[in-house]
Amino acid sequence: MDLLSDKWIVNVVFCLLFVGNSNSVGNKIYINLNETFPCVRLLNATHQIGCQSSFAGDVGVVHLLESEENLDWVLGSGPNPPYMVILESTLFTRPIMMKLKHGSQRVAGVVVVEPTTNPPDGFSPHTSCPNENTGVYSESYGPSYAHCNVTVWNPLGTGLSYEEFDFPIFSMKDSNDTEVLRRCYREHNRAVNGSTPQYPLCAMQLFSHMSAVRDTATCMRRSEIPFSLTPEEVCDPLGDENVWASTKPLNNTAKGHKEGESVVIAAAKMDSRSFFFDVAPGADGTATGLVALLAAANALRNATAELNRTILYTFFHGETFDYIGSSRMVYDMENNQFALDLDNVHSILEVGQVALGSNSRLWLHSDPVSRRNSSVNVEKLASNLHLAAAGLNISLEEPNVTQPLPPSSLQRFLRARPIPGVVIENHQASFTNKYYQSIFDNAESLQLNYSPNLTAEEQLEFVTDAAKNLTEVATAVARGLYLQAGGHPAGMNAVQADSRLMLYTFLVRGKNSWSEQLVSPELASQLKDRPTNFYIGVHQQMSEPRFMVQTILANLTGTIVNVTKENCQKQKEDEEDLYYYQWVQGPLRPNSTERDSFCVRSGVRRFAAKSPAFVLREYTS
Repeated sequence: MDLLSDKWIVNVVFCLLFVGNSNSVGNKIYINLNETFPCVRLLNATHQIGCQSSFAGDVGVVHLLESEENLDWVLGSGPNPPYMVILESTLFTRPIMMKLKHGSQRVAGVVVVEPTTNPPDGFSPHTSCPNENTGVYSESYGPSYAHCNVTVWNPLGTGLSYEEFDFPIFSMKDSNDTEVLRRCYREHNRAVNGSTPQYPLCAMQLFSHMSAVRDTATCMRRSEIPFSLTPEEVCDPLGDENVWASTKPLNNTAKGHKEGESVVIAAAKMDSRSFFFDVAPGADGTATGLVALLAAANALRNATAELNRTILYTFFHGETFDYIGSSRMVYDMENNQFALDLDNVHSILEVGQVALGSNSRLWLHSDPVSRRNSSVNVEKLASNLHLAAAGLNISLEEPNVTQPLPPSSLQRFLRARPIPGVVIENHQASFTNKYYQSIFDNAESLQLNYSPNLTAEEQLEFVTDAAKNLTEVATAVARGLYLQAGGHPAGMNAVQADSRLMLYTFLVRGKNSWSEQLVSPELASQLKDRPTNFYIGVHQQMSEPRFMVQTILANLTGTIVNVTKENCQKQKEDEEDLYYYQWVQGPLRPNSTERDSFCVRSGVRRFAAKSPAFVLREYTS
C-alpha cells in the first residue's frame, strides 16, 4: 500500500459568516486545536481506503452527536449542512460510520473524541481476517484454511480501517480542546425546545488533503510521468527497514548462500496500526513479541559459543500491510540479495502476541499442510520449546493439528518452500486481544499500572506483573532457541531473560534514563517522552520502532570495545562487512551532567522493508 504524507490542520471557526484576510481578524475567529491525529489515504493494487479532505480543507457546522437517534439531524432534518460531527468514542461504531459515509453530502467531516479509558467490550477497526489474501493459504495451498474458513482470528474486527470515506476524520484526546468544542456547540449550535439555531454558528475546518487516488498503479504512473517540467510525488511507498542480528558474525557484503551455514530464524514484527495515523501503541499486538525476542537475544549473548547453529534475530517492519518486511526478506533471499539464502534456513521460531492471561498459557502454532511433509520436522522445535518452559511459570500447548497458522511472517516463508516453523501466541484460536490494531491496544490493556506517587525513574525500575510474565515468556523463548541451535540441555537453565526496562520503554516512555544511555549523541533527540508509535511510515523516513529496536538490539547483543570516538567511527567504515560500530552516550556520571560514553560493536544490520512490487515495478501484483 502507498501513503501520501501531508500536513493536517484542525481549526474551530466561531463565526462562519465572517472570515476576513487580516491576521488579527483570523486570530479572533479561529482557534487551533492540538493533539489531533488524522485518518489517511492508503492505496493497494486494486483500490483506495482511508480518508481525506478536499484540496482547501473542509468546513462544516459543529454538531455533537449525543446518541444514534440524533443522526437524523445530521443526515436529514438539520437546516445548516454540511456538518462537522463530533463523536464520543462509544458512538464510533461501524453502523454509525457507514450511515455517515452514505450521507456524505451532508457530512463535512468527523472528529472522534478519544476516551480516557479503554472500552471494556473491546474495539478493533481491523478486518476479522487480517492479511487474508497475502498469506500462504489459497486455492492452491490448503484451500480449506483460506479466508479464515476454519478460524476467524479477529472476531471483533469491524473492517473500518479498510473502508473509504470521502471526508476527513480526525481523533482528538479528551482534553481542554474537546471541551472547547462541546461548549461551542452548546452555546451556539444546539437546538433548544425544537428551535432552529441562528447564525452566527460555531464551525470547524479540517484539512488532510492527500493527492494519491484510485490505486497504486495509477498513482505511481502519475508520479513517474516522463518529461514533466514540474515532477510531483503524489504517493510514496509504505516502508522502512527490517533489523537483524546474528549470534556469530556474518559477512554482509558477500550475498547469497553460505556453504555449511545453518541458521534458526527468530522473528518478531515491529509495526502496528490503528484507524488514525501516528497512533499505534500495539501493546499486545506488537510490543510483547518484539520485547520478548529482544530480551531473549540479550539472555543468549554469553551462551552462543556453545551453539552449532547460528541464531538470526529478525524484526520485520510493515507486516500489518500485507507482510511488507517478511515478503521482502524472502524475495532478497531468493535473489541473492541477502547475507544468506533459504537453503541456509534450518527452522523458524516467531514470537507473536504473548501477553499472558490468568492461566499463563501460550500456544505453539504450526502449519498443518507443510507438516505432512516428512522433511519438515516441526516436532523437534516444539519439543525443544516444551523442554525450555519446564520449571517456568508458563505452560505451552499445541492446537489441534487441523488448526491453521494465525497471521504471521512464517506464512511468507512457507509460500516459498516448506520450512519447519512455530509461532508462539497467547491464543489457541481467535485472538484474546480485544483491541487488535486499535488505539486501545496500549499499556492499559496489559494492566501495566503504576502508582501515581512514583516518579518517572521509580516507574522505570518498578517491576509490574506484566513485566514479570513477559520475562517468563522471554526466558522460554531464549532457552528454546538455545536448544534448537544445538545447545546442551544441561546449560539451558543458565539462560535467563529480563524484559522489565524494555516493556516500560516501548509502552510508557521512550525517553528515560536507560534508553538515553544506549543512543548516540546525534540521535538522542529521536527518543520521545511517550509510548512508541508503531505505525510504519513512508520509506524515506526512519520510523520510531526501527530506531528503537536497532538501538536496543545493538546494545543488548553487542560488546564494548575500548577505542576513541574517532576510531569507533573509523572502524564502522572499515569493517562494515562483519560488524556495526556505534558511539553511544553511556550513563551519567554521579552528580554530573557529563556521560561516560563508549563504543559498541555489534552484528546488527538493516535491510529494506519495502514491497518487492516496487523493485519489480509490478504495481498490480
